[in-house]
Amino acid sequence: MYNLYDLGLYLLVYSFLGWAAEAGWYAVTRRKFCNRGVVALPLVLSYGFTFVLLLLVLPTLAGRHVLSFLATMVVSSVVEGIGDHFFRRVGPKIRWNQERSRLLSGTGKGLLASVAVAAVYYVVYLILHPVLMAGLMLVPEVVRHIVVLAELALVGLDFAAVFYAVRTGDASRYEERQAVSGQKKLAGRIYNAVWKRLQKAYPGLEQGPGKEEGAYTFAKGLCWDKLVWVFLISALLGDIIETFWCGLVDGQWMNRSSVLYGPFSFVWGLGAVVLTVTLQRLAEKNDRYVFAAGFVIGGAYEYMCSVFTELVFGTVFWDYSDMPLNIGGRTNVLFCFFWGVLAVVWIKMIYPPMSKSIESLPALAGKVATWVVVLLMVCNAALTCAAMFRYGGRAIQPEPANAFEEFLDSQYGDARMEERWPNMIVTGGE
Repeated sequence: MYNLYDLGLYLLVYSFLGWAAEAGWYAVTRRKFCNRGVVALPLVLSYGFTFVLLLLVLPTLAGRHVLSFLATMVVSSVVEGIGDHFFRRVGPKIRWNQERSRLLSGTGKGLLASVAVAAVYYVVYLILHPVLMAGLMLVPEVVRHIVVLAELALVGLDFAAVFYAVRTGDASRYEERQAVSGQKKLAGRIYNAVWKRLQKAYPGLEQGPGKEEGAYTFAKGLCWDKLVWVFLISALLGDIIETFWCGLVDGQWMNRSSVLYGPFSFVWGLGAVVLTVTLQRLAEKNDRYVFAAGFVIGGAYEYMCSVFTELVFGTVFWDYSDMPLNIGGRTNVLFCFFWGVLAVVWIKMIYPPMSKSIESLPALAGKVATWVVVLLMVCNAALTCAAMFRYGGRAIQPEPANAFEEFLDSQYGDARMEERWPNMIVTGGE
C-alpha cells in the first residue's frame, strides 16, 4: 500500500519521465526543443497525476487486463481533458503553442491517440513501475521525504509565478515592460524572467484577445466561480435525489450526505464538475456520443470514488456485489447506463440554464458568496475527514492521543457517526 509520501514521489518521478518523453519526441520529430510543461521545472504534471490514479485503481483490478486497460484509457483521457481545461484557464488571454492539441485532434486520430497513450501507460505500469519502485525503495526514507517536500514546494512557487505573469502580463511586450518595471524590484525581475522563459519554451506565444468591452459578467464561461456553484448545487440536488430514491425504492430513509453538516453529496457535486469539464466539447454532438462518454466516464468516476474512500478512510459507503454485471462491487453496468443518461440530460438540458442563472448573479455579491461557500465547504470537508479517520482508528486506539482527538470523540463518537452514515463499513484500508 502506498502512503502519501510514496504517491508524492511517484507524482514527481512520472511527471519528469513524461516531460522527458515528450521533449525527446518533439526534438526528434520537429528538430527543435519544446518544453511541454508549464512550470520551469522539467515536469509535466498530467503524467504524474495519471500514474498516481492508476497506482490506486489498477491494483483493485489485478488479473483483469481488459478492464485494467479500459480503466487506464479512461483515467488518462479524463486527466488530459481536465488538465487542458485548467491550463487554458491559467492564461485565458494567452495563445499557447497548440502543436499537441493538433496532434490529438480529430475523432479518429483522437481515439487512436487515446488507445496508444493508454497502451504506453499500461506497459509502463506492468514492466517499468515494479523496477522503478524497487530502486526508489533503496533510497533512505528521510531522503525521499525531503525530496518530495522540496520539489512540491518548488512546483507551487514556480506555478504561482507563472500564474501571476500570464494573468497580469503581456507576452508581446515583455521586453518593453522589462525596461520600465524596475529591475531593482524583486517582483519585476521574477515577472520578466518568467516571460522570457515562456517565450523560449513556447515558440509563437503571443498575446490573445483581452477582456471584452462592456459590463462584467459574473462566472462567464467555464471558470472557477462557475464550477464552485455547479459543485454546490449538484451536491445539494444529488443528496436530495438519492435520499428520495433510496426511500422510495428500498423503503429506507437515510442520510446520503458526504459531510457532517448539510445535505451535500460530494460524489454528485464532483461528478457534475467532471462531466461538465470533460463533456463540454461534446455539447453540440449527437446524444449518443454524450451517452457513450458519460457511460464510461461516470462508471470510472464512481469506481475511483469507491477506491479512494476505502484506501484513504478505510470505509465502504456502497457495495454492489450482489448486483449482476458489477465491477468489483464498486460500480455496475446498470449504473453506468444511468450515468450515460444523466450525462445527456445534464449537458443538453440542465447545465445550460443553470449556467445562465449563475452568470446572472451580481458580480461583487457572487464573488464574495463564492469564497464564503469555498471556505465553509473546505472546513466542513476537513472536519468530516478528521472524524472519519478517528472513527476508523478508535477500534485500534480507543483512548485519544491529544486534545483534538478528545474533541472528536466527544462530538463525533461512534453512535453519531453510525447514525449519520448507517451503511458505512469499516475495512481498515486493507
